[in-house]
Amino acid sequence: MGKISDYSNAATPELSDKLIGTKSGGNPENDTFNFTISSILPLMNQIQGSSYGLFAQTSLSDPIVFASGESSLIGQGVGTLSVPANSFKIGDSFTAKMCGQLNSANNQIIRFRVRSNGVVILDALEYTLSTATNKFFDLILDFTIANIGGAGTAELFANGVFTYNKNAGNTIEGVNFGLISNTVFDTTVENNLTITAEWITSSAGDTIRSQNFTLTKVY
Repeated sequence: MGKISDYSNAATPELSDKLIGTKSGGNPENDTFNFTISSILPLMNQIQGSSYGLFAQTSLSDPIVFASGESSLIGQGVGTLSVPANSFKIGDSFTAKMCGQLNSANNQIIRFRVRSNGVVILDALEYTLSTATNKFFDLILDFTIANIGGAGTAELFANGVFTYNKNAGNTIEGVNFGLISNTVFDTTVENNLTITAEWITSSAGDTIRSQNFTLTKVY
Protein backbone atom coordinates (compact mmCIF):
# COMPACT_ATOMS: atom_id res chain seq x y z
CA MET A 1 0.00 0.00 0.00
CA GLY A 2 1.21 3.52 -0.61
CA LYS A 3 0.32 7.13 -1.19
CA ILE A 4 0.41 8.96 -4.52
CA SER A 5 3.48 10.84 -3.39
CA ASP A 6 5.31 7.58 -2.64
CA TYR A 7 5.56 6.80 -6.38
CA SER A 8 6.02 10.26 -7.83
CA ASN A 9 9.77 9.83 -8.22
CA ALA A 10 10.14 6.12 -7.52
CA ALA A 11 11.84 3.54 -9.69
CA THR A 12 9.69 1.03 -11.56
CA PRO A 13 7.81 -0.98 -8.90
CA GLU A 14 7.99 -4.74 -8.56
CA LEU A 15 4.97 -6.74 -9.74
CA SER A 16 3.73 -6.95 -6.15
CA ASP A 17 3.67 -3.16 -5.72
CA LYS A 18 0.36 -1.30 -5.75
CA LEU A 19 -0.13 1.13 -8.61
CA ILE A 20 -3.77 2.17 -8.94
CA GLY A 21 -5.89 3.29 -6.03
CA THR A 22 -9.33 4.20 -4.86
CA LYS A 23 -9.93 7.45 -3.01
CA SER A 24 -9.95 6.90 0.74
CA GLY A 25 -10.75 10.45 1.85
CA GLY A 26 -10.87 14.07 0.96
CA ASN A 27 -7.12 14.56 1.18
CA PRO A 28 -5.23 13.30 -1.92
CA GLU A 29 -2.20 12.72 0.32
CA ASN A 30 -4.17 9.97 2.01
CA ASP A 31 -5.36 8.24 -1.17
CA THR A 32 -4.36 4.57 -1.19
CA PHE A 33 -3.75 1.96 -3.87
CA ASN A 34 -5.46 -1.42 -3.95
CA PHE A 35 -4.78 -3.01 -7.36
CA THR A 36 -1.65 -4.87 -8.44
CA ILE A 37 0.17 -4.15 -11.68
CA SER A 38 -1.33 -7.32 -13.16
CA SER A 39 -4.75 -5.72 -13.02
CA ILE A 40 -3.75 -3.12 -15.62
CA LEU A 41 -1.82 -5.40 -17.98
CA PRO A 42 -4.72 -5.54 -20.49
CA LEU A 43 -4.72 -1.73 -20.67
CA MET A 44 -0.93 -1.69 -20.97
CA ASN A 45 -1.13 -4.18 -23.83
CA GLN A 46 -3.59 -1.95 -25.66
CA ILE A 47 -1.36 1.08 -25.18
CA GLN A 48 1.58 -0.89 -26.52
CA GLY A 49 -0.48 -1.83 -29.57
CA SER A 50 -0.46 -5.62 -29.16
CA SER A 51 -4.25 -6.09 -29.16
CA TYR A 52 -6.86 -3.87 -30.77
CA GLY A 53 -9.79 -3.85 -33.16
CA LEU A 54 -9.13 -3.30 -36.85
CA PHE A 55 -12.57 -3.55 -38.48
CA ALA A 56 -16.22 -3.82 -37.47
CA GLN A 57 -19.05 -4.46 -39.93
CA THR A 58 -22.01 -2.11 -39.59
CA SER A 59 -24.20 -3.19 -42.55
CA LEU A 60 -25.54 -6.51 -43.73
CA SER A 61 -23.55 -7.97 -46.60
CA ASP A 62 -25.19 -8.53 -49.97
CA PRO A 63 -26.93 -11.92 -50.08
CA ILE A 64 -25.01 -14.54 -52.05
CA VAL A 65 -26.99 -16.93 -54.25
CA PHE A 66 -25.88 -19.38 -56.92
CA ALA A 67 -26.01 -16.72 -59.64
CA SER A 68 -23.67 -14.51 -57.59
CA GLY A 69 -20.71 -16.81 -58.19
CA GLU A 70 -17.84 -16.28 -55.76
CA SER A 71 -18.74 -13.08 -53.89
CA SER A 72 -17.68 -11.14 -50.81
CA LEU A 73 -19.27 -12.04 -47.49
CA ILE A 74 -18.13 -8.80 -45.87
CA GLY A 75 -20.49 -5.86 -45.57
CA GLN A 76 -19.68 -2.18 -45.16
CA GLY A 77 -18.11 -1.16 -41.88
CA VAL A 78 -15.64 1.01 -40.01
CA GLY A 79 -11.90 0.52 -39.67
CA THR A 80 -9.61 -1.20 -42.14
CA LEU A 81 -9.00 -4.62 -43.66
CA SER A 82 -5.62 -3.59 -45.10
CA VAL A 83 -2.10 -3.84 -43.71
CA PRO A 84 0.51 -1.62 -45.41
CA ALA A 85 3.58 -3.13 -47.06
CA ASN A 86 6.37 -4.15 -44.68
CA SER A 87 4.20 -3.56 -41.61
CA PHE A 88 3.81 -7.17 -40.43
CA LYS A 89 6.08 -8.43 -37.65
CA ILE A 90 6.83 -12.04 -36.79
CA GLY A 91 4.24 -13.21 -34.29
CA ASP A 92 1.53 -10.75 -35.34
CA SER A 93 -1.73 -12.63 -34.83
CA PHE A 94 -5.30 -11.82 -35.84
CA THR A 95 -8.78 -13.23 -35.27
CA ALA A 96 -11.75 -12.71 -37.59
CA LYS A 97 -15.25 -13.54 -36.33
CA MET A 98 -18.32 -13.57 -38.55
CA CYS A 99 -21.91 -14.65 -38.14
CA GLY A 100 -24.88 -14.38 -40.43
CA GLN A 101 -28.01 -15.86 -41.99
CA LEU A 102 -28.18 -19.07 -43.99
CA ASN A 103 -30.81 -20.83 -46.09
CA SER A 104 -29.97 -24.11 -47.78
CA ALA A 105 -31.82 -27.03 -49.31
CA ASN A 106 -30.53 -30.50 -48.43
CA ASN A 107 -27.17 -31.59 -49.88
CA GLN A 108 -26.29 -28.16 -51.22
CA ILE A 109 -22.56 -27.44 -51.55
CA ILE A 110 -20.88 -24.21 -50.48
CA ARG A 111 -17.26 -23.08 -50.51
CA PHE A 112 -15.53 -20.40 -48.41
CA ARG A 113 -12.23 -18.78 -49.39
CA VAL A 114 -10.08 -16.22 -47.56
CA ARG A 115 -7.56 -14.12 -49.47
CA SER A 116 -4.84 -11.65 -48.59
CA ASN A 117 -3.70 -9.43 -51.44
CA GLY A 118 -5.69 -11.73 -53.72
CA VAL A 119 -3.75 -14.81 -52.61
CA VAL A 120 -5.76 -17.66 -51.06
CA ILE A 121 -4.64 -18.10 -47.45
CA LEU A 122 -7.56 -20.30 -46.33
CA ASP A 123 -9.87 -22.58 -48.28
CA ALA A 124 -12.67 -24.56 -46.66
CA LEU A 125 -13.07 -26.50 -49.93
CA GLU A 126 -16.49 -27.78 -50.95
CA TYR A 127 -18.74 -28.45 -47.97
CA THR A 128 -22.14 -30.16 -48.16
CA LEU A 129 -24.93 -28.62 -46.09
CA SER A 130 -28.03 -30.20 -44.62
CA THR A 131 -31.38 -28.45 -44.85
CA ALA A 132 -31.20 -25.11 -43.04
CA THR A 133 -34.12 -22.67 -43.10
CA ASN A 134 -33.60 -19.20 -41.67
CA LYS A 135 -30.65 -20.44 -39.60
CA PHE A 136 -27.43 -18.77 -38.50
CA PHE A 137 -23.79 -19.62 -39.16
CA ASP A 138 -20.47 -18.78 -37.51
CA LEU A 139 -17.14 -18.39 -39.27
CA ILE A 140 -14.07 -17.96 -37.04
CA LEU A 141 -10.59 -17.48 -38.50
CA ASP A 142 -7.14 -17.19 -36.90
CA PHE A 143 -3.91 -15.98 -38.53
CA THR A 144 -0.31 -15.78 -37.29
CA ILE A 145 2.67 -14.32 -39.14
CA ALA A 146 5.41 -16.95 -38.81
CA ASN A 147 7.95 -15.22 -41.05
CA ILE A 148 8.16 -12.00 -43.05
CA GLY A 149 9.52 -11.20 -46.49
CA GLY A 150 8.66 -11.78 -50.10
CA ALA A 151 6.85 -14.77 -51.61
CA GLY A 152 8.74 -17.93 -50.75
CA THR A 153 10.16 -16.40 -47.56
CA ALA A 154 7.10 -15.09 -45.75
CA GLU A 155 5.01 -17.66 -43.91
CA LEU A 156 1.46 -17.46 -42.58
CA PHE A 157 -0.27 -19.99 -40.34
CA ALA A 158 -4.06 -19.86 -40.70
CA ASN A 159 -6.99 -21.94 -39.53
CA GLY A 160 -10.76 -21.63 -39.47
CA VAL A 161 -14.02 -23.22 -38.40
CA PHE A 162 -17.45 -22.94 -40.03
CA THR A 163 -20.54 -24.03 -38.09
CA TYR A 164 -24.28 -23.68 -38.65
CA ASN A 165 -27.62 -24.85 -37.28
CA LYS A 166 -29.46 -27.35 -39.45
CA ASN A 167 -33.22 -27.91 -39.33
CA ALA A 168 -33.07 -31.48 -37.99
CA GLY A 169 -33.03 -31.11 -34.22
CA ASN A 170 -31.61 -27.62 -34.64
CA THR A 171 -28.23 -29.29 -34.16
CA ILE A 172 -24.89 -27.74 -35.09
CA GLU A 173 -22.73 -29.09 -37.88
CA GLY A 174 -19.53 -27.73 -39.37
CA VAL A 175 -15.99 -28.18 -40.57
CA ASN A 176 -12.48 -27.18 -39.48
CA PHE A 177 -9.86 -26.17 -42.02
CA GLY A 178 -6.34 -24.73 -42.10
CA LEU A 179 -3.41 -23.84 -44.33
CA ILE A 180 0.27 -22.92 -44.05
CA SER A 181 1.06 -20.31 -46.72
CA ASN A 182 4.80 -20.22 -47.46
CA THR A 183 5.05 -19.96 -51.25
CA VAL A 184 2.84 -17.07 -52.36
CA PHE A 185 2.15 -15.04 -49.20
CA ASP A 186 4.10 -11.75 -49.29
CA THR A 187 4.52 -9.19 -46.49
CA THR A 188 6.43 -6.69 -48.66
CA VAL A 189 3.19 -5.61 -50.35
CA GLU A 190 -0.08 -4.22 -49.03
CA ASN A 191 -2.30 -7.04 -47.80
CA ASN A 192 -6.07 -6.63 -47.96
CA LEU A 193 -8.29 -9.29 -46.37
CA THR A 194 -11.29 -10.69 -48.28
CA ILE A 195 -13.71 -13.47 -47.36
CA THR A 196 -15.91 -15.02 -50.04
CA ALA A 197 -18.61 -17.64 -50.36
CA GLU A 198 -19.71 -19.54 -53.45
CA TRP A 199 -22.60 -21.93 -54.02
CA ILE A 200 -21.37 -24.89 -56.03
CA THR A 201 -24.85 -26.37 -56.43
CA SER A 202 -27.95 -24.48 -57.43
CA SER A 203 -31.22 -24.34 -55.53
CA ALA A 204 -33.69 -21.47 -55.64
CA GLY A 205 -33.68 -21.01 -51.87
CA ASP A 206 -29.92 -21.13 -51.28
CA THR A 207 -28.66 -17.86 -49.80
CA ILE A 208 -26.07 -16.67 -47.32
CA ARG A 209 -25.19 -13.23 -45.96
CA SER A 210 -23.18 -11.91 -43.01
CA GLN A 211 -24.59 -9.83 -40.19
CA ASN A 212 -21.67 -9.33 -37.78
CA PHE A 213 -17.98 -9.31 -38.67
CA THR A 214 -14.97 -8.08 -36.70
CA LEU A 215 -11.23 -8.28 -37.32
CA THR A 216 -9.01 -7.97 -34.25
CA LYS A 217 -5.26 -8.00 -33.73
CA VAL A 218 -4.72 -10.25 -30.73
CA TYR A 219 -0.90 -10.26 -30.49
